[in-house]
Amino acid sequence: MKLYVIVTLCVLFTITQQISLSEKCVCEFAQSGKTFPHDKLERVQDAASDCNSNLMPQKTIELESLLLGLDRRLPVLEKDVSMLEKEDDGELYGVLSLYVIENEMTEIKELIDKLNSTSLEQEHVTATTTQQLQDLREEMQELETFDTMQVVKRQQANQRLKRDLEQCKNGLHPTHQPTKPPHGTCPYGQFLNISEPRVYTAGEYPGSYKYGAWGRDPKPEAGKESWYWRVILTSSNRYAHYVRFYSTLSSLIIGVSIPGNVKIHPSNPTTNTIQGPNNVLYGGALYYNCYNKDAVCRFSLTSKTVTTLDLPKGTRYNAKGNFCNLDECYQCTDLDLATDESGVWVVYTTTQDFGNLVLSKLEEGEPPVLGKTWRTSVYKQAVTNTFMACGILYATRYVNQEVEEIFYSFNPVTGQERFNIGIFMKKLAPNIQALNYSPVDQMLHAYCDSYMVSYKVQFELLDNQS
Repeated sequence: MKLYVIVTLCVLFTITQQISLSEKCVCEFAQSGKTFPHDKLERVQDAASDCNSNLMPQKTIELESLLLGLDRRLPVLEKDVSMLEKEDDGELYGVLSLYVIENEMTEIKELIDKLNSTSLEQEHVTATTTQQLQDLREEMQELETFDTMQVVKRQQANQRLKRDLEQCKNGLHPTHQPTKPPHGTCPYGQFLNISEPRVYTAGEYPGSYKYGAWGRDPKPEAGKESWYWRVILTSSNRYAHYVRFYSTLSSLIIGVSIPGNVKIHPSNPTTNTIQGPNNVLYGGALYYNCYNKDAVCRFSLTSKTVTTLDLPKGTRYNAKGNFCNLDECYQCTDLDLATDESGVWVVYTTTQDFGNLVLSKLEEGEPPVLGKTWRTSVYKQAVTNTFMACGILYATRYVNQEVEEIFYSFNPVTGQERFNIGIFMKKLAPNIQALNYSPVDQMLHAYCDSYMVSYKVQFELLDNQS
């Protein structure tokens, strides 16, 4: 009986196994389309990234800066040669004049050499990029053949429709000009806007010394009318102990410092050290935040002496009242010195003003004297920088890595504040550590992450001006 049951079970297991094997289903998958070339798409993306880096606007503006420097330098040489021809006495005067002209021609040659090398580099980049773009176009057209659902074509059609719609809207509602700041005592009219960057240069230290300031003296000493100055925070991005000079814009652009450095002290940080980037030159003297003090220092270039002006009690210093954006604060920007047509100003904040901007006029002298003071309702750490133009205070704020906005103005004459100025600055580096307005040529000089950039201030002409 037991043997019979075991035999039956064995037969049943064998039959079941045979049925399972015979009923096994196999499916074959056949792809109707071509395999998408992901490796080619990655190559296209890398090539597009290379094109973007080669076509940065900084490189074009660098070339324009060199041309501007040459344009300003050649008339000076022509004038000096003409003067030599008229007044050459054949003796000492002629020798000295020839020496000056020789130095000028050397500087011009260096400028032209840099201009030629930059031009050749740009030509090579243009040729290479043009070929890259042609190759990218062909590869993208090939990749579009994989778009069987025509998603790309629909996106392109949508983009054209959006562009046409924007043009239609702008036609019906023209773009408004930036809000006009209040009237001030300005010989040029109202501050209306600023240009695209006019000068862009790293000078002799490309990528080094992130913090600093530069500009021109609005009231220069005789013989120094064409000079430019630069302060570089060489110690921990906080301190400096000298001011550097350039005889012309072209020498600044190509990084040739003549007559060189004027030292305040042999080293830093120590007594009379420059603290922070917000410095200005006016009347042959450098104004800056004294080291470790709530005070303004004035360094005379002629006497090489420093005098000090103490600011009101409660003035924030040593990085307690910095300019800031949402991500970071700019260290040691507690005191911002500014110049305009009327002289020197200082922007700061105090504990009594709960961190709001305070504006004071500095009266010339050794030491300078604190003149009239005004208080505002704008919080200093919500501001990235300030500058004065025609007696009006302007403040900026960070929008993104490419744009800064001049959003605020304060008129000391009327006491009027405006928070909707809406003038936008195109940046060539993410951060602006210092802004200086030059009434000599109505330029706004910015120090941006070690680069020197300048903008032309555009004024609305008064009715009686041509």
